[in-house]
Amino acid sequence: MTIAHAQAPNDNIENRRVLRTDETITSSTVGCTVQRSCVDERLTGKCIEYHNDQWFEFRPAVAGTYYVNIGGQRCRDVRGVQLVVLTGTPCQPATYRILSCTSLGTQDDLFVPLPSLRAGQSYLLDVDGYLKDYCTFTLQVSGQARGLPVVPAPAVPQSLPARSRVVTLSWQVPDSLAAARSCRVLRREVHEFRAREIRREPLAINTYGQRRAAYTLTDTLPGPGQYLYQIVAVGEPTDGPPTLLRQQWLAYSQLRPLMPGAVAVGEVFLTLPLARYPRRAQLAIVISNPETGQVLRRLPLTVTTPSQGRLYAQPWLNAGLRQVAVAITCYPPRGAAYTEHLLLPLAAGQ
Repeated sequence: MTIAHAQAPNDNIENRRVLRTDETITSSTVGCTVQRSCVDERLTGKCIEYHNDQWFEFRPAVAGTYYVNIGGQRCRDVRGVQLVVLTGTPCQPATYRILSCTSLGTQDDLFVPLPSLRAGQSYLLDVDGYLKDYCTFTLQVSGQARGLPVVPAPAVPQSLPARSRVVTLSWQVPDSLAAARSCRVLRREVHEFRAREIRREPLAINTYGQRRAAYTLTDTLPGPGQYLYQIVAVGEPTDGPPTLLRQQWLAYSQLRPLMPGAVAVGEVFLTLPLARYPRRAQLAIVISNPETGQVLRRLPLTVTTPSQGRLYAQPWLNAGLRQVAVAITCYPPRGAAYTEHLLLPLAAGQ
């Protein structure tokens, strides 16, 4: 049976939805198409690849800075929606002037600042699913920012993950953020759709009445993987937009390169054939009992160098297993994901 999705009424630019200040609407890119005559990718470069866009219009009654707040994203993939804000005559790309072009990159609640908007000026907003993604979302143009600032995440480091789940973060709060009241500490594993707030750190005042500038936090990673930490300074909604202070990837893995003498003779390990997967590929590894199907371990991993890796397996041998079933789903840097099912032996280190 084929399920058809109706196009949003504002799929075409002539039916664009007019937004009022602080009005929150819910929309979806499912079923939308592209009016190729009304867009020009030469104006936005590599920022956006049009696939399923829809159109909005905003006319501020008062000049000033406004924020496009995008929230409640529910997408098929991870990366969320893309937003282009421009001026010009609708469906006449030669008249367009791009004010902002943003690929959100996650499904977090995010805001895009639009400084110095003119009263009565028409501004066009084009929302598209990132890399052919299909998304439901809320959209608002407001004088107050809501969510996290849109800042590209740094590249995932290619260095070896740490051996410990306990990590330490340090950051500074500059004096220029006088209105900040606290710092949100957010954490997102590389495969997760959105970040989670793990702590809200109040900004402290010392005995001299001065605000402390330096902060440190210790956290325990929930399991193997690569995690993006974000530190965001926030105040009251009327105090101004949240400010991103720091982004940092931290990783933990129980996998180790195969190096002679690295482990004691007789210890039992599972060897994973990582060399068969491309560099920078994201792997989702599920290890299970081949007889009962019981899941023994789930392990996310990024391939940093073509090699093999070891996972400590002595408890599985003690439970009577001599081999395990391993399902590895590979998300390569290019191309479609695929899954391999392997039956691998447990072997003693040499």
